Order: sequence, then C-alpha cells, then structure tokens
Amino acid sequence: MDKFQTLDDIFANDPFDILNVKPKVSTARNADERLSASFSEVNDFFAQYNREPQPNPANISEFQLYSRLKSIRSDIEKMQSLGEQDIHSLLQLEAKELNSLDDIFSDDTFDLLSDDTDLFDFKHTPKSDERMATDFVAKRKSLKDFHKYEPLFKEIQSDLATGKRKLVDFKMDNLRVGAYYVHNGVLFLLEEINITKKEHYRDDGTRVREDGRTKCVFENGTVSNMLKRSVEKILYANGQVVSENIEQVKESFIEKFSAITNEDEAAGYIYVLRSKSKDERIIEIDNLYKIGYSKVEVEERIKNAEKDPTYLMAPVKIITSWKCYNMNPQKLEQLLHNFFGKSCLNVDVFDEKKRRHTPREWFIAPIEIIEQAIELIISGEVINFSYDAKNMGITQK
Repeated sequence: MDKFQTLDDIFANDPFDILNVKPKVSTARNADERLSASFSEVNDFFAQYNREPQPNPANISEFQLYSRLKSIRSDIEKMQSLGEQDIHSLLQLEAKELNSLDDIFSDDTFDLLSDDTDLFDFKHTPKSDERMATDFVAKRKSLKDFHKYEPLFKEIQSDLATGKRKLVDFKMDNLRVGAYYVHNGVLFLLEEINITKKEHYRDDGTRVREDGRTKCVFENGTVSNMLKRSVEKILYANGQVVSENIEQVKESFIEKFSAITNEDEAAGYIYVLRSKSKDERIIEIDNLYKIGYSKVEVEERIKNAEKDPTYLMAPVKIITSWKCYNMNPQKLEQLLHNFFGKSCLNVDVFDEKKRRHTPREWFIAPIEIIEQAIELIISGEVINFSYDAKNMGITQK
C-alpha cells in the first residue's frame, strides 16, 4: 500500500472522486427573492390585462396584487431593488422638483394649462337664467325643540371619547336614517329621508340618482333639509360616519335572542378574529377578519390555531366575541357569512400533511361594519340592506 506523506497526497489520489463533495444549496428563498417573485406576479397581471391591478374585493387575487404593488411603491428601497424587473414602468413615478411658478407652468404634464378659455367663460355650467328653478334652498335654521336632542349628542360625544364608538370614513350610497355623521368637525343626526325622486335613466342613457329631502339635526342646535344627494356629497368630500356603540350592540343581541336567568346555559359564542399569519398573501390584506362560531370559550377554541387550516395555519387575535343564550348561534353565523359572502377570502392553505384547504370563514370588511351587520340581523332589518364589497360599506337595497 502506498504511503501518503501529506494531505495534498491524499486529495491528489482520489480515483473514485469520493472527496469531491458539493455543498448543499438551500431551497429557502431570502427576502430579496420573495420580493422579486412577488413583483413578477404583478408583471404577469399587467402583461395579461394591460393594466395595473385594482382594489377589487370581488376578486381577491387582484386585490392582493393591488395591495402588493401599493406596498412596494411606498418603499423606495424596494423600488430601487426591482429596477431591472420593472419592464412595464410600474415603479417609475418620478417626482420633479418645482422651485418656482415658472417650473410649475413649464411642467404641465397633463396638459391642464393649455386651455385658453377665459376665466369667466362658462362652457359647462348653465347661466343663472337657464337653471331650473328649485322649490327652495336648504338652509340651516334654529331648532326650537333642540332640548330633546341635546342629551343624545352628549351621549355620542361621550362614547367617542371613551372609545365605545369610532369615526369611520364615509362611503357613497351609505346614508342611513338614525345614524350620526360628522362634517367639518360638526356632529349631526340624519333623522329623516323623504324620497321624492326614484333612481332612473333618461332617454339619452344618463343616470338620475335617487334623491329627496332630509332632516339633519346638528349638535349646534340647528336643523337643515338638504337634499339626500347633497348630504352624500359633503360627507364624501369631508365627512365621517359614527359607528354603533359596541356595548349597545352586545346588549341588543342579548335582549333580542334571550330571556336570561341564572338557570340558563350559554348556547355558544360568535367571535371575530384577526390573523397573525406571516404569509405575505394574508399580511397585505386590510380589514381581514374571521367570523365564526364556537361551542366552547373562544380562548379554548383557538389554542391550536397555527395547526388548523380554518385559522390559516397561524395564530389569531380575538377582536370581539358575543356569548349567546337561548338561540341558535350557528344560524347567526350563517346569516353573517351570507351577508358578507361577496367579500369572502379565496386562498388555499396547506396543513401539516400538505393537504390543501380553502377556508371560507374569512371576510374583508371593517370591524365597525361587521358590528353594524350583527345589529341589523338582531333587529330583523338586515333584509333591507346589503354589503357593498367594493366600498366596504352597508347600503340600503
């Protein structure tokens, strides 16, 4: 047998190529690779449809791509790292430096300043003598019996201060009698809507929206009879909705469905959860909640959420829950699922045995809207309303 004097002799004498061991390559993707793959899906969408993905809750896949692109655009480092992949110029949003009026007028990117029309030459606004005469102009006037409303406004302000109610962005076509709104910092109650004009289409195809006079009572002691469309427009421009009092919602739930005594037993729990998943498909979706039912306490039910496809194979956070007496909680759960059905999450998750599941109890809707839906079901009024998945609001049918 030959004797080897040094390690070099050993490595040089490897007739069976035993020592030529290649290092294992990890299949796990790093953050840059995940970002690159994520943006590639956005590129694929643009190549297929020749447009950017839009915030369309009815199409969860497109909604996810929209959120993903929005997130990338908000991070300059991500935009720079994806420069070579930006084949459709989706990230080339250059902001030009403007230091003077000359810079502004010389940078008329959208050709807004090329019109030589005189400032007082009205082309699209009818002259005063051509306008249709209105029956009367809505003006605020002092309300003689405001003392009846004053305690209500104080209660609303107190609820807002203590967090029992919240201010939510107003969505068009979401006016509701009995609801409170805020415009320019002033709280008001929409007490009445008297519809005098139904929605219809003219012969030329233009749409005429539903309209009529309202009764709006303001916290400063005034009242107005603005048109419904006018109320919608001012709130859409600069207004918010006051959410329902969460404690009253819970009380109404109990009062409607139960006559509770010490001898009664709970029938179960309705709960709302938020996912703690680290899956990028889940993280990028705002207002994503699970609405579910449990026979046992919710804390007990979600103990092993990270092993349950129903919970997206991830831990969850309890947002709120209701204890139900003398009723069928499954029926309430079903009604809620039907109400928010158009915004149901549509993603596949895989369990520990690599089996595919598609959870159907996750919905895209603000928590305040979910609470309002529960109240509508309790009162029986839900048949008159529907969930607008696009605007994330409740609208009257």
